[in-house]
Amino acid sequence: MAAYIITNTEVFDNDAYGEYGKLAPDAIRKYGGEFLTRGGAAEVLEGSWTAHRVVVVRFDSVEQAKTMYNSPEYQAAKAKREGAADFNMMVVEGI
Repeated sequence: MAAYIITNTEVFDNDAYGEYGKLAPDAIRKYGGEFLTRGGAAEVLEGSWTAHRVVVVRFDSVEQAKTMYNSPEYQAAKAKREGAADFNMMVVEGI
C-alpha cells in the first residue's frame, strides 16, 4: 500500500535550510520517494492549520518511507536543518 510523507515547514534560516535542501532530495529518491509537491502555493480552506512550505512525497509503503527517514543519508540531511526551521513531518498510509 502506498504511503505519503507530508511535511509543513516554517524556515527561519534559509542558508542552513538550503544545506538540507541539497542533501534530502537525493536521499528521498534513493529510497524510492517521488515528490508530488515541493513548496508550492498552499491555502488552508478549513481549520486552524498554518501552511508554510508543504511537501508531499509518495513511497510504495510506510516501511519504505521509514527506511528512507532512518537512513544515514537522510539523517545527515536532517542534521543540516536542525535549528533552521520549525519542521513537522508525518507518514500516512494511502492508495
